Amino acid sequence: MKELITDIEAAGKRLDAWLSAQLAPDLSRNRIQSLIGEGQVSVDGKVVRETKHKLREGLSVTIAIPEPEDATPKGEVIALDILYEDADLIVINKPAGLVVHPGNGNWTGTLVNALIHHCGDTLSGIGGVKRPGIVHRLDKETSGVIVVAKNDLAHRHLSAQFADHGRTGDLERAYLAIVWGTPDRKTGTIDAPLGRSHRDRTKQAVVHEAREDARHAVTHFEIQEKFGARDDSTALAALIECQLETGRTHQIRVHMAHIGHPLVGDLDYGSAYKTKANKLEQPLQDIVKGFARQALHARLLTFEHPSTGEVLRFEAPLPDDMAQLLDAFRNASYVE
Repeated sequence: MKELITDIEAAGKRLDAWLSAQLAPDLSRNRIQSLIGEGQVSVDGKVVRETKHKLREGLSVTIAIPEPEDATPKGEVIALDILYEDADLIVINKPAGLVVHPGNGNWTGTLVNALIHHCGDTLSGIGGVKRPGIVHRLDKETSGVIVVAKNDLAHRHLSAQFADHGRTGDLERAYLAIVWGTPDRKTGTIDAPLGRSHRDRTKQAVVHEAREDARHAVTHFEIQEKFGARDDSTALAALIECQLETGRTHQIRVHMAHIGHPLVGDLDYGSAYKTKANKLEQPLQDIVKGFARQALHARLLTFEHPSTGEVLRFEAPLPDDMAQLLDAFRNASYVE
């Protein structure tokens, strides 16, 4: 329970706005509005449920802040590769196959379940619930670095950085991908809006910018290596690094498929290349056929710490399956 006395500066101001200014950064304005609506705020002893309630000088305002509720998902003992952890956040090297957040078909066994168990009481509550704050996601079959907030302040700060996409701050995200063929230039930018596919609502597609659900999407890429190159312009596959200027669902996968170079192993956006493995030499053919995910790894994440302002940089090495695939392509020759 907190008790505050309004001063001359509070006169004429909305209850939610004044409380937000007084209690920042511990409570967000959205959280304060929720508490007002729940009847947790009183003015001179009377419960006020109207966020727009106007104040005057000399009022006693009390706000009851309930203990964070337990998260709906349950904690589970799941091994985590922790790159960094403190009171505000935790950075994980996520393995392929691990879903980030519970949802349809994946209500257990997710990263959120693992973090609820691992973090325990260090989760101070996000939006009044003891849960980890997901500020960005990686696809189930994408491996690599992901940061998760442990409290409201960290969640808001990190969310703002990801929403800004590094335009004005220090946020940087870099991914490694193995793609079929090779782009026609060493570096490039794919600027193509994304929206839901009309053919399959679970997938994304490049859409016309005038479509109602079109979302601005920009991916920058650079070729790191070419494999089985027949000449300067033709190669069996390539290792590329992608940097995101926006963070849309399946963005890299859709954009690379859009320019004719889908990710190896991506059956959602590169199914037309499924039979290509039949033409590969051994042992590459067996390795590609046995690679049961898209060849995409979040290798680098840089961001500003929400409390200290320090710029933190984390890198994750290629997991064994992708490293093996990379070595096999390096040893391959071009086969039609």
